[in-house]
Amino acid sequence: MLDKNEENVEKNELKSTEKVDVTPNENELVENIKTENVEVVSKEEEKTTSKNEEIVDETSKAVIEVKDSLVEKEEKEIAKEKDESATVYSKLTLEALVLSLKEIIADNPAQKIKTQVETVKTAFNQKFGALIAEKKAAFLADGGNVIDFQFSSPIKAEYNSLLADYKKQRDAHYNDLDKQLNDNLEKRVAVIESLKSLIDEADATTMYKNFKEIQDTWRTIGAVPKVYYNDTWKIYHHHVERFYDLLHLSNDFRDLEFKHNLEEKLNIIKQAEALAKEPDVNYASKELQELHKIWKEDIGPVAKELREEIWHKFSLATKTIHDKRHEYFKEMRSKYQDITNKKLEIIALVDAYDTSKNKSHNDWQKSINDIETLRQQYFNVGKLPYSKSEEVWQKFKGATKKFNSSKNTFYKEEKSSQQDNLEKKIALIELAESLRESEDWEKATNTLKKVQADWKKIGHVPRKFSDDIWKRFKAACNHYFDRFHEQKNSASKEEQAVAIAKKEFLEVLKEAKETTKETVLESIKAWRSLGKLPSNARHLEGKFNKQIDRMLESLSLDKNEISMLKFTNVVDGYAAEKDTRRLDSEQIYVRKKIDEIMKEMQQLENNLGFFSNAKADNPLVVNVRNKVNDFKEDLLTWKEKLQYLKKLDY
Repeated sequence: MLDKNEENVEKNELKSTEKVDVTPNENELVENIKTENVEVVSKEEEKTTSKNEEIVDETSKAVIEVKDSLVEKEEKEIAKEKDESATVYSKLTLEALVLSLKEIIADNPAQKIKTQVETVKTAFNQKFGALIAEKKAAFLADGGNVIDFQFSSPIKAEYNSLLADYKKQRDAHYNDLDKQLNDNLEKRVAVIESLKSLIDEADATTMYKNFKEIQDTWRTIGAVPKVYYNDTWKIYHHHVERFYDLLHLSNDFRDLEFKHNLEEKLNIIKQAEALAKEPDVNYASKELQELHKIWKEDIGPVAKELREEIWHKFSLATKTIHDKRHEYFKEMRSKYQDITNKKLEIIALVDAYDTSKNKSHNDWQKSINDIETLRQQYFNVGKLPYSKSEEVWQKFKGATKKFNSSKNTFYKEEKSSQQDNLEKKIALIELAESLRESEDWEKATNTLKKVQADWKKIGHVPRKFSDDIWKRFKAACNHYFDRFHEQKNSASKEEQAVAIAKKEFLEVLKEAKETTKETVLESIKAWRSLGKLPSNARHLEGKFNKQIDRMLESLSLDKNEISMLKFTNVVDGYAAEKDTRRLDSEQIYVRKKIDEIMKEMQQLENNLGFFSNAKADNPLVVNVRNKVNDFKEDLLTWKEKLQYLKKLDY
């Protein structure tokens, strides 16, 4: 495969991140869930399950309380950023507001920009209303009749079109989300029906095994519409109770399951009690929320005589955590001057940020990421009351505006060369397409490799053409190389002999009694020396790799060394087979892993900023630093893998 070398060269102005609470619309996809798909619970059954329903309700309340407390702070931050954005947008022209709206819609998922869009709408409607009032006043002053007044504006038409696009994207997202939720609801109803059938059939030889499979299936199904959540959960657990009642005929099964569930719930209680001692109340609350979910969703009932007791223990731990969190926020007082000083320090860094050495798109991407990191730090420092935040916020916007001005100047100049790059890439596409059906394998292969190399050297093209020309170019190259590999991998007698020899070698390798690093390397070398496998025997390569992995795992070597040996064995196999597609895919994967690790490290290092006043032996600080060190070790290994791939001649 080819590395995609196209990137968007335009970035929007740095904007604050918002989160929007989504409540999907419900339809009548499974309108009979309360009638056709649910058995009527008798009065006697209601008595036996009433306690469980109380537990369900209490658990739901506990989870909701945790969620509400966790989002409280976030909602306040969103409100603050909305106020800040409103102030900024109120100072923009109509044209600038439309441009901002266009960038917001183009660069963000529709479901995440409600606050920003509403803020822009408010500012635009106020300004446009004022403009209409001004035009109308002038019209009347010139002697016009009020009923004859008309005013239209191209900027208003563009604004309306953007809003229509946004609403279309937003509706499409929620329609997809609604469909997924209702699909999940149908799946859960089907599971309930399966459970009912299992109970009705009561086949003692298979019902316990089938019951466990039904439980596993239930746990893998995603969220359902809110309006049906409690009903489906209660119905499902009602039939679970019926199943356990049925197991009275087989006390061993029932008692075994009750015992297992008791152990799981006691473990949950133990974790909750440990969280009650956790100094980080936000962390404890989030973890408690997950424990409540596991308690409710993943673990079945225990013996009836123990249910109230263990729920009481869990409730006590939950209450302790809630009380600590409420006390924490009650006692917490913001130190506004300290927050202001920290924000001003960040503003100074943004203002002093040097972009004079930026010469390429990649240079600017790095700078954009740097400024984004500072922007995140600015917001993560803490909140200020609106009366104190406005002046600081304007300074921050001024500093970022200076950076954005330099960035925009670069990209305006960059656009002038993009059309030339587009023409060059189209010429390469046409050349690649002319070789799609070529059978002059040597000449065509060399030409296409050069074309691919030339493609990578050409700069960016206009963003609206980027994906289309990349897909067209990739399709032409892949078509040729698929044909090339197909003819090259046609099984010959010689290749079949290689397959037989390698199969025999693999059997001998499996019986090897002694394993050392040297014997592993010698085995790899011997395997390669046997020759290339035909396409119909490629599976032997996978078996060989697994055997080598097992041999390496048995050695007392550093995990990174083992990882590197496994990696070199696999990619050397690809290289021996001249499988450029897999080598390209491997390189893409390695680069992706490097990026992911670097982002994780950056996030953890940012998190350390929250503990600047903490002691060095603080468990959380130590834990984060240990994770950073682990990531650094992993990063070295992945970079070594990338260098190894680059050195391969393919």
